Amino acid sequence: MKLLNFSIIKFTFCLIVGIIISKLFSISILYSLLFCVGFTLITIGFYFTLKKKKSFIYLFGISVYLTFIAFGIFITNINGELQKTNHFSHAIDKDQANQTITFRIRERLKPNAFSQRYYVDILKLNAKNVKGKALINIRKDSLNIPIPIDAVYLSKTNVIEIKAPLNPDQFSYKAYLEKQQIYYQIYANQLDILELKSETSTVFGHAARFRNYINKALSKYQYSDEQSSIINALILGQRQNITKEVYDNYTNAGAIHILAVSGLHIGIILLLLNFVFKPIERIKNGKLIKTIILVILLWTYALIAGGSASIIRATTMFSIVAIGINLKRPTNIYNTLAISVFILLLIKPNFLFDVGFQLSYAAVISIVSFQPILERLYSPKYKLNKLLWQTLTVTVSAQFGIIPISLYYFHQFPSLFWLSNLIVIPFLSLILGLGLVVITCAILGIPKSFISDTFGAIINWMNQFFAWISNQEDFLILDIPFTLLQVVVSYLLIFSIYQLCIQKNYTWTKFTLVSVIVLQLTYILNQYHTKGDSFLVFHKNRTTLIAKKHNNQLAIYSTLKHAETNTIIRSYAVKNALQPIASKPVNVLYKLKDKHILIVDSLGVYNIKNITIDYVLLTQSPKLNLERLIDSLKPKAIIVDGNNYKSYISRWRQTCKKQKLPFYQTGKTGAFIIKD
Repeated sequence: MKLLNFSIIKFTFCLIVGIIISKLFSISILYSLLFCVGFTLITIGFYFTLKKKKSFIYLFGISVYLTFIAFGIFITNINGELQKTNHFSHAIDKDQANQTITFRIRERLKPNAFSQRYYVDILKLNAKNVKGKALINIRKDSLNIPIPIDAVYLSKTNVIEIKAPLNPDQFSYKAYLEKQQIYYQIYANQLDILELKSETSTVFGHAARFRNYINKALSKYQYSDEQSSIINALILGQRQNITKEVYDNYTNAGAIHILAVSGLHIGIILLLLNFVFKPIERIKNGKLIKTIILVILLWTYALIAGGSASIIRATTMFSIVAIGINLKRPTNIYNTLAISVFILLLIKPNFLFDVGFQLSYAAVISIVSFQPILERLYSPKYKLNKLLWQTLTVTVSAQFGIIPISLYYFHQFPSLFWLSNLIVIPFLSLILGLGLVVITCAILGIPKSFISDTFGAIINWMNQFFAWISNQEDFLILDIPFTLLQVVVSYLLIFSIYQLCIQKNYTWTKFTLVSVIVLQLTYILNQYHTKGDSFLVFHKNRTTLIAKKHNNQLAIYSTLKHAETNTIIRSYAVKNALQPIASKPVNVLYKLKDKHILIVDSLGVYNIKNITIDYVLLTQSPKLNLERLIDSLKPKAIIVDGNNYKSYISRWRQTCKKQKLPFYQTGKTGAFIIKD
């Protein structure tokens, strides 16, 4: 055994462990650097002192693994934008309400109901050269013209730290943006930003202008807005203009991956390019030239398609595959995956916590592991049957890898996923190929033709098919509680099943059965955690939304109709494995064991006798004398929800401060929870 004969898979695993440790524990850059240098020196020392002492070779192995763990900790720390001295957050003048900001548009996002949204690079803050990314929200106006990528603007506005959600178990946009190294956002009107002259042009700007040129060329084919949005998503990687209805249809049909340029698209494009440039192999050094051309074209396409995280990781992986295939180097798919993961995490450690990153690699690993096993179960005689069977086995194999992660993040399962993929995936290479031909024709100025009309008809058919699948609501399983522990146990079970299929022995049969039992125990543990009672005051603007939990039942009381379907309630119920009960009107008094909660609404009535009031919830802006209420009821705390005027809240806060009584505003401190 050679000393340096270690698998890249082990190195990658150690790097991942280091990244996770860095996120779990606060380790300074200095200490992480010392760990990294220290373990590197120890490893080098072991190499020269132990290379002839095979009995101690395990010490060298341990030191190598610890070095890569330390390296993972170090690269995670140095990639933290906030720790860099030139990050714009260090230049914010807290004495000024507004900051003078110069920024460059980096990426256009999907707009919301009120604003056009962009990622921007901050260039200057209060005349100081800085770096860092931020989110800017530009309020929509009547013109609503998108701002071009690379445009530089000056604005005097406030820089606001992105806030965490105010209700428990809600989707955290703050956490999502932190993975993109974005911690602040800016709000502005179109008139508040002044465009500056800039001669600097980035790769992203060139790519955006080329996409605009393609869309302008395609306009002569008179595609509808819906068709254009799908073409942009399918081929150009831009999903901003897809309507919510169409997006939901693809999601509910289990086919949203078709609209995200990722491994599936890059793999198909590699196969098409490999076929087109195959004649080059006949010339001297043809394989090398062809490989260089393929890699350059793959990365050119990746940049044109926006250079998102999913595109970059897929292009990295398939670049390695292209090099291995065309240079006739023996490649192991697991090593190829490990190399691509290693390279991506070296560049951007936060990729590890990206949902798309996790789903992408889980799907690919699952396909290469389970697809050969499933394919052997049946041997069709005819080519069409063989193609359909291979598509089905690939689709089902992918689900082994992605179901646990999908259930954890999205809590739903589209049970007709196999039908969606069985019908569309076999023809996706033809659809992508035809799309590239149509774009090429448009760029060359070829007028509308049978080919462009056919492509438009195919897009319409896809949309109609996935809309039909989505409307089969009985096959869409929603609100599935699934914890992180269940994700881990599920993957242990899946790994045990894979090993059992390969080795077929008693040991892996035992591991599989034990994994099944442990997974069942996790459900029992979930039920155990639901035991107990609590009273919750959620935060929702202009709405009273409260709930009373009894074991696994969640009773909802609100001014909203059908409040049990509200996102706030659904998220909390699903994450905590609770069953929401149809909402009812708000009561005046609630009891939680020996605690009483009084609700004072717009009527301002609180005539309660012979009951000790522990908490008072003020909602719907009641006109009352709070000092008199406090003197009369002597509560332990005053709670104010989001259904009150701000002027009233400010006055009540001063009163409670004067009375030295705890004051909780859900709009500041988040949902208020009382436990038994």
